[in-house]
Amino acid sequence: MRIANAPVSWGIIEFEGMEARPVTYGQVLDEMASAGYEGTELGDWGFLPDDPALLAEELAARNLAMLAAYVPVRLADPAALAPGIQSVIHIARLLAAVATEASRPGPFIVLADENGSDPVRTLNAGRVQPAMSLDADIRARFAAAAEEIARRLFDATGVRLVFHHHSAGHVETPEEIDRFLDATDPELIGIVFDTGHYTYGAGGTGRPAHEAVTRYGDRIRHVHFKDCSDEIAARTRREHLDYFTALHHGLFCELGRGAVDFPAVVDALGKAGYDGWAVVEQDVLPGMGTPLESALRNRAYLRSIGL
Repeated sequence: MRIANAPVSWGIIEFEGMEARPVTYGQVLDEMASAGYEGTELGDWGFLPDDPALLAEELAARNLAMLAAYVPVRLADPAALAPGIQSVIHIARLLAAVATEASRPGPFIVLADENGSDPVRTLNAGRVQPAMSLDADIRARFAAAAEEIARRLFDATGVRLVFHHHSAGHVETPEEIDRFLDATDPELIGIVFDTGHYTYGAGGTGRPAHEAVTRYGDRIRHVHFKDCSDEIAARTRREHLDYFTALHHGLFCELGRGAVDFPAVVDALGKAGYDGWAVVEQDVLPGMGTPLESALRNRAYLRSIGL
């Protein structure tokens, strides 16, 4: 399994009102490579160069592979489908232009619901109740929209789509992930399995990430390694903190310091035949944390468990 990182670990995050750029892309790529990572995701559109020749040059200079790009779309909103398709295809053309053999099995478009756009889901992330889920008709529309985007994306660019279950979105809990996978065509849509978002979305139910890896099997096409602080997650449930406040408090901590059993996850991925990338993501808000130091410690932790 090859190990990558992503701009979000440096505070490059795609939520409205959080558009600060505390560091340059050159600094992020330099630090990522120097910390021992072999690949990256695109991050916010416009953070890394959108000129294919320049982006390819910057990646090659640091021996970094381009793996994926995260694209949020309000999948339950019919009016969002056409612009969502346009955005996905536009971004995928850049990915395809800079992809190398090292990018395999990607690059992928990482499609997600537009997380943080629903106040109820944002307030209750990490403790979502069944009554907060979409009703059956809207879930069907949501799944159909994701399939349409995946189909149009592949036809236009040859790039495949993986869906990201995500805190503060409409597919967060284990039950919501199960329903989404049951409703979508495995030939069109895989998932990016995110260990931290899964753990937080399980809401303290004791459903561990490694068991989900076994359950989802070959639907997992891409992986995000993220840890989740037991202490902060418990506090958010106790004090009813919203998702962004939880991030401010360090919800997604350094690897090995939270609730995710990474050795068990790695073992389960191996048994499932996963041979793709693991992208470290320690989501922080702009200006927070110690990105380079955390990146070094996260890489050291993964080496300590054999990666």
